[in-house]
Amino acid sequence: MDLFEHATPASNAPEFTVSEIAGAVKAAIESEFGHVRIRGEVGRVSRPRSGHLYLDLKDDRAVLSGIIWKGRADALAQLPEEGMEVIATGKLTTFPGQSKYQIIIEDIAPAGAGALMAMLEKRKAALQAEGLFEPAHKQLLPYLPEIIGVVTSPSGAVIRDILHRLRDRFPRKVLVWPVAVQGAKCAPEVAAAIRGFNALTPGGALPRPDLLIVARGGGSMEDLWGFNEEIVARAAFESRIPLISAVGHETDTTLIDFVSDRRAPTPTAAAEMAVPVRMDLFAALDNHGARISRSVTQGLGLRQQHLRDLGRALPQPDALLQGPRQRLDYLGERLPAALKAAAAGKRVQLANTALRPGILHRGISEQRRRLETLASRLEPALRRRLDDAERKLAGVRLSPPDLTRARERLDMRVQRLIDRATRQQDSQRARLEALDRLRETLGYRETLKRGYAVVRADGAVVTTTDAVRKAGSVEIEFADGRVTI
Repeated sequence: MDLFEHATPASNAPEFTVSEIAGAVKAAIESEFGHVRIRGEVGRVSRPRSGHLYLDLKDDRAVLSGIIWKGRADALAQLPEEGMEVIATGKLTTFPGQSKYQIIIEDIAPAGAGALMAMLEKRKAALQAEGLFEPAHKQLLPYLPEIIGVVTSPSGAVIRDILHRLRDRFPRKVLVWPVAVQGAKCAPEVAAAIRGFNALTPGGALPRPDLLIVARGGGSMEDLWGFNEEIVARAAFESRIPLISAVGHETDTTLIDFVSDRRAPTPTAAAEMAVPVRMDLFAALDNHGARISRSVTQGLGLRQQHLRDLGRALPQPDALLQGPRQRLDYLGERLPAALKAAAAGKRVQLANTALRPGILHRGISEQRRRLETLASRLEPALRRRLDDAERKLAGVRLSPPDLTRARERLDMRVQRLIDRATRQQDSQRARLEALDRLRETLGYRETLKRGYAVVRADGAVVTTTDAVRKAGSVEIEFADGRVTI
């Protein structure tokens, strides 16, 4: 029996496919909720590589998925963050692939200033926990920067106020990096400007500034929100150039103020922080110059007075010189006689110790005989040493290689003895030649060549006139010969 023969008769309810029912639900929801504004807290937020932004809107009882297409997400002034209370505007639709409904968001904004403040405090706490606000990271501002970089709008009053204030205080070169100071483009352009200034080469065609000023006039929290973005705070923290933040008025505070090296209440105040007053420097320089002049004058006066006081305590120059003068006079009177006595003594000493030719000849002859004796003894001594070595060698039985080595050692020793004897002989000969040259130098004949003469009376050398008068014959010897008188 066929099991399907008695099937239940078909119902009058219409039959739908899954796609048909999903399309009908989608059309019903979109027609009923084509434009809605929803207030809720942002939950999960993700942005894949496609650029679309996916998020959840929730309250204490329900969760609604949302999507912001890439084109709309790029145009948002403030991207939603987890925990932010927002108001989202868009339309409800369904996603049949997962059987869920969601909102296509066309615009999303914080739900009032309270939401912005809560998000700002949360972001501030996160950056502070990372240490971006620590005073240890703050850089000192240069006292007088050569070039100042300004990040601001080129068309606002802010840049004019800064330039005017710099011109009044101390004119400096200024580089302006134009940026949007509010709206969606503000944060990326300001961050890019800070990093761009840091990327410049010092001393290049476009030199890197010595100081940066990020400035904007006053406005609401929404207007200044671009300077609360994390990308701006991190760019300011990473800046190697000292940075002054001057965003808003004195009561306005943004994240860049906590990260920058100095915060100025106004853009004009930032210009005042950047450079000193030139006229004040001139006045201070004049004041320091006057103080230096007064100090030098007073110091010289005090030292002169001290010198005069010390001078009065010293004895008179004449009194100091009286004793030395008297001693000089006394020694001056004794000097001629002392010189004559010393010369006479030296003359006698020279006569007693003068080298005579006979003495030098005897010395040279003795050295020559000693040298000849040593030379005559050298060859027999070497021969005896050689004979002894040969006898010893004859009594030793050596193999041909050992014999060859022994003969080589013997030859080396004999050669060393001969070399040593030769050196000693050369040394003795050199010494003998030196003595001979000394004899020639000290001999009286060299003295005769300088204009002196030797006087002999009766064949003996005389040094007085009395001896000449008493002599029978007198002979005078000059350098070129002798004359008998």
